[in-house]
Amino acid sequence: MRLFARLPAFLAAVALGFLAAGPGLAIALPPGVTQGATVEGVTEYALKNGMKVLLLPDASRPKTTVNLTYKVGSRHENYGETGMAHLLEHMLFKGTPKHPRLDQEFSRRGIQSNASTFYDRTNYFATFNASETDLDWVLAMEADRMTRSIIAKKDLDSEMTVVRNEMEQNENSPAAILVQKMLATAYEWHAYGKETIGARSDVEQVDVGRLRAFYRTWYQPDNAVLVVAGAFDPGRTLAKIAKHFGAIPKPTRTLPRLYTVEPVQDGERAVTLRRVGNTQLLSIAYHTVPGAHADSAALDALADIMTISPAGRLYQALVETKMATAVDNWNATLHDPSFVMFTVQVPITDSLADARNTLLGTIEGVRTRPITDVEVDRVRTRALKRFDETIADANRLGMELTEAIAIGDWRLFFLQRDRWRTLGAADVQRVAETWLKPSNRTLGEFVPDAKPDRAPGAPAVDVAAMVKNYRGEPAIATGETLDPDPAALDARTQRFTLPNGMKVALLPKKTRGGTVRFSIHLHQGDETSLFGQAPRGALAAAMLPRGTVKKSRQEIEDALDRAQAKLSVGGTETATMAGGQTVRARLPETLKLVAEILREPSFPAEEFDKVKRERIAGLEEARTDPDSVADRALARYANPYPAGDVRYVPMLDEEIAALSAVTLDEVRQYYAKFVGGANGEVALVGDFDPVEVKALLTEVLGGWASPAPYIRVPDPLVPRAATAITLQVPDKAGASVVGEIAFPMTDTSAEYPAMIVASYILGGVESSRLYKRVRDREGLSYGVYAALHPSSFEPNSALRVGAIFAPENLARVRAAIAEELVRAARLGFTEGEVAEAKAGVLKLRRLSRTQDAGLAGALAQQAYLGRTFALSGSIDAAIAALTAAEVNAAFRRLVAPDGFAFTYAGDFAKHTAQK
Repeated sequence: MRLFARLPAFLAAVALGFLAAGPGLAIALPPGVTQGATVEGVTEYALKNGMKVLLLPDASRPKTTVNLTYKVGSRHENYGETGMAHLLEHMLFKGTPKHPRLDQEFSRRGIQSNASTFYDRTNYFATFNASETDLDWVLAMEADRMTRSIIAKKDLDSEMTVVRNEMEQNENSPAAILVQKMLATAYEWHAYGKETIGARSDVEQVDVGRLRAFYRTWYQPDNAVLVVAGAFDPGRTLAKIAKHFGAIPKPTRTLPRLYTVEPVQDGERAVTLRRVGNTQLLSIAYHTVPGAHADSAALDALADIMTISPAGRLYQALVETKMATAVDNWNATLHDPSFVMFTVQVPITDSLADARNTLLGTIEGVRTRPITDVEVDRVRTRALKRFDETIADANRLGMELTEAIAIGDWRLFFLQRDRWRTLGAADVQRVAETWLKPSNRTLGEFVPDAKPDRAPGAPAVDVAAMVKNYRGEPAIATGETLDPDPAALDARTQRFTLPNGMKVALLPKKTRGGTVRFSIHLHQGDETSLFGQAPRGALAAAMLPRGTVKKSRQEIEDALDRAQAKLSVGGTETATMAGGQTVRARLPETLKLVAEILREPSFPAEEFDKVKRERIAGLEEARTDPDSVADRALARYANPYPAGDVRYVPMLDEEIAALSAVTLDEVRQYYAKFVGGANGEVALVGDFDPVEVKALLTEVLGGWASPAPYIRVPDPLVPRAATAITLQVPDKAGASVVGEIAFPMTDTSAEYPAMIVASYILGGVESSRLYKRVRDREGLSYGVYAALHPSSFEPNSALRVGAIFAPENLARVRAAIAEELVRAARLGFTEGEVAEAKAGVLKLRRLSRTQDAGLAGALAQQAYLGRTFALSGSIDAAIAALTAAEVNAAFRRLVAPDGFAFTYAGDFAKHTAQK
């Protein structure tokens, strides 16, 4: 299912040139600004130069998102220009004469910024702690780079290789390449048949003059929609927008008219992809309607009815019968006539032909097995829950609007929700019979048909008429603004212990939509009792939501949907974790359901077999994934523990063998022996009554004992000699490197604040040294990073670095990373770098304390460690007081540039000269 964006609400009313921005507050429209439609709190404005503006204020979370969408994507590229929209997205981060180093400016302000390109649009977005100063800077910067971006040949040469590396990384995924080939076959003329990242030849030979012309044509105010969501003052923000963007003149050019229409497909089409891999894939695509069409919701429902687990038709026909390990769908909602696609994952040892026949029979057999009301009700409940979740998060809502804007108008988001509400089984059956037919499909085979049953031409859509006079519903209630200062969070948090010893932390707050986040951690066993138990603990955790003594897996899924809840459960041999969200009115039933899942599992045999098959299929796929190969090799290097120890890292074949051999009785015995509530923590953040929640937690979890003692398995520092391990992964266009050095430090050590800053400067952001050297200057990698992994227990922390790159660049990547590590240790970091990093780190730490899901996890971890937010406050203070000398001293004491263990994985056999 594809959700457009849902915007929160401030209801506007125009009277004598003023608009109501909230209770008791009125603002004047700036000169040259006119107000448009208002729907459920989303208000549209227009500038004289043609630019549209959507404002979505929400003071309940102290952060703001600015999202600028240009209505240009790969659909608008001409012959020889494929990939140009995506390449231009990269180039706009090279800055303007006024803002020559955007990466440094983002870093200094602690702004999280990125962009994305798709078929119909390109969007640029920035999220930051609510700040008038930062908001003004972001708006001014976006207005400046709208028409004044530097598009220089030297930057293009460097960035082109970065984009090529991204392209090569995509080529590592058989699933991604299969989709690319399928769409190229399904579309004969329309640009949707071309991958957004473009053809390699076009990207490598792009002409800077044509790129600038493309920029000047499409990057103009009359082709842009600006969305501001989150915490901000509407009046002052609208004035700032008018000031910065209103000064840009309305362009005199006329946007090119796109008129290519894909003809109706008149027969089955075929494509076969042959590459190295360990899992078979089937994919089938059908042409459908434009995303704005009224039938798009019915197509969404049809796609989910086929694949939702465990009740989906394809899931039942393929996964339940052990012919496949996974099924999925993609109902594309695009500006022009779109497509729906179904994908099946088949183990390499199983019959692809049998799976193909079942896939086709199930999908196209919908004519003889009509869609039922029960099926539609199930997927509608889940879809409407997702709409509500989107409405409850203003910043997410502001981002989601991008897709509705791309297909015609932001109000289509609300129309799509309304269509879901009235959708009937007859609607879904009608679209299935219209589009899911042999002559309209693209698959891995071709069958001639003397009398093809052709699909009709896609109907035109009058979006303006469709959204005219649309009003929607009353705006959702907003939440409160919560101070993310550590002392304020501690003052708000209630901490106590249940009768069984489980520790609880509650942080009540008013939230948008009444949402509540929860996190539960259970700890189990010790070093001796857990010996030889792998993988029983992980499988036991995976089985918990698959059935209880009272409910089947489907009944659990249905209950979660009815409760507007999301739940994830996972674990290892030493811990079981559950987390998710719901809304205030549904919290009691959600917590009771979660307790039932944790305490009363039934371990159904049919689900156990599916879990094992899914995990084995994932491990088989990892054999040819350079990232996975490099990570496992690094984890295994110098691991001192014997097989059977929970700290032992097995070889891939060992892990698969262990999964294959473990029995359901062994998993049941593990659960009965180890899993309980006495050694655990639970945390809730959001809109709830703490008195009621305390009583409820006492009822459902307070009497749950732990069957075995718990002593944390120690993880002491294990010295590892420096090394460089090179691993061959054949027929992969992209390669990976990961390196690590461990040192005696914890997150309470005196050096910890300095190492946070040092890792941030080295490779934590776009302005970092590794990023500037490996990506910007040499164009060797799409992604390069450094990350600190601190321990809260033994002095055993690590600094990790990594990158993706083309195999032929192995020697250059290896040298660049090594040289930057040496430069950091010998020459140190400058006062300017440290000052910028401190500011960026502190803003990011503060921003992290505004995220409810993160707060719930942090509170649970604090309860386990016996900590409060006061420690975060002391670390913030230590970071603020750091000098460059202190950062350099800590880095030099703990990090030896020649002490890293590196693993490299890729197809290096073709480039032996660079080994």
